[in-house]
Amino acid sequence: MTPPKRLVRTVLLAVGAAVVLSGCTPTIRLQVDPIQIYAKLDADVRVRLDQELRDLLAENPNLF
Repeated sequence: MTPPKRLVRTVLLAVGAAVVLSGCTPTIRLQVDPIQIYAKLDADVRVRLDQELRDLLAENPNLF
């Protein structure tokens, strides 16, 4: 028993459409500009951090 011509035509059309549509895949491109961070540390920041560290160690002597 051979399949009807209409069924064969429908199957071929569906396969052809699938092949054509599979070639149309979207492409997404992202361009990220570099981030520039300007940081200026001076001696005052280091002294404050040093003092905070001393205070923390004085409060928690078993920390290390």
